[in-house]
Amino acid sequence: MPTLVSHPDEVKVISRRFGMGATDIDKYVELDGYKAVQNAIAEGPEWIINVMKASGMRGRGGAGFPTGLKWSFVPKQSEKPKYVLVNGDESEPGTCKDHVIFLHDPHAVIEGTMIAGLAIGSKLGFIYLRGEYRYLLKIMEKAVADAYAKGFLGKNIFGTGVDFDIITQSGAGAYEVGEESALMESLEGKRGVPRIKPPFPAVVGLYGGPTVINNAETIAAVPHILLMGGEAFAKLGSERNGGTRLFGISGHVERPGVYELPMGYSLRKAIYDVAGGVKGGKKLKAVVPGGSSCPVLTADEIDVGLDFDQMGKAGTMLGSGGIVVLDETVSIVEFALRTISFYQHESCGWCIPCREGTDWIKKTLTRVHAGGGSKKDVDNVQYLAENMLGRTFCPLGDAAAMPTLGFVKKFRKEFEDYIDGKKAGTPIITVDQLVGAH
Repeated sequence: MPTLVSHPDEVKVISRRFGMGATDIDKYVELDGYKAVQNAIAEGPEWIINVMKASGMRGRGGAGFPTGLKWSFVPKQSEKPKYVLVNGDESEPGTCKDHVIFLHDPHAVIEGTMIAGLAIGSKLGFIYLRGEYRYLLKIMEKAVADAYAKGFLGKNIFGTGVDFDIITQSGAGAYEVGEESALMESLEGKRGVPRIKPPFPAVVGLYGGPTVINNAETIAAVPHILLMGGEAFAKLGSERNGGTRLFGISGHVERPGVYELPMGYSLRKAIYDVAGGVKGGKKLKAVVPGGSSCPVLTADEIDVGLDFDQMGKAGTMLGSGGIVVLDETVSIVEFALRTISFYQHESCGWCIPCREGTDWIKKTLTRVHAGGGSKKDVDNVQYLAENMLGRTFCPLGDAAAMPTLGFVKKFRKEFEDYIDGKKAGTPIITVDQLVGAH
């Protein structure tokens, strides 16, 4: 089990049971586990949704939509069964916060799923983990089995007359199914490609029934929110961004790890205080603030708060909370090429702008990196990326275009230095070559 990192500035809500043996159901119960769901049964759906609205909790998967509001959209009456779907397909490069939840506190995901089900009138939840998390799936499956054995899942849970079941599911390693409609397609046994919207999942979702889909961190926070109260949780964060969040800080820092920090916490402090600064005393060059799909920030742009609104004003996104720190030795051209190679490989091919755009950007950046590019290539990369934005069924096209635009606009001179021969590119191993090698 990986060694847990910690810092005095952390506010431990979601992570408060980490390292305390909470994978054991008896230990989880000892640490106030399954109290929140029993309170939720007693108080009813409207109370649950009101607490979640008061908490200011916004979805931790990247979109940042208010959770309580999302649950309220589900029709109270439905001819078809309603479902809760937990998105644990944590495939965004630079992101690893759901991983530690599944590893250290799986029962929080189970309890949060049950509460979400009570809020919308569902009797069945699905917990979907990314394909590469097979070892974590075993932990989740044991936790679910233990909950059934205790009578916490199944028929007449806690002797209250309420029924609720949970099914765990593993993906097959596709980035695309992190998108909610592609996730539902995959869960139904079909190819994981996005659906056209509307209709939206809250009305027509999994198996055609009303469905709530939330990120694993969002769901794991729910029991804590109900126990401490919505207002108390909201006060931990910044305006319109309630609570705390798990941030995975990686790259060139002295103390990489997953830290729970208040929403709105300074990005500069996260890098230099929490993560110990740039490794080896080198200079900071750039930061990817929320996973690989988020536009890059330069070293001069890190005096910004880590919440959805402040990041938006800074021209980037909070995304999935994966902060990747790049020091002065990093080639932005190479980093951009590695990034687009990932998205080119993971594109499902459904939409022409994404399928063709990612391929052409990759080819062009490969030529630039090898020293065979022209000044026009930089303009072409920007043109291609701009014409991918907003033109695909799902956000993968945007996820590829936005970081590319950030790299080209903020580090154009570096691209031109490769073209002018001032920098020599070295061959890099692309995703296609890695796949071919296996």
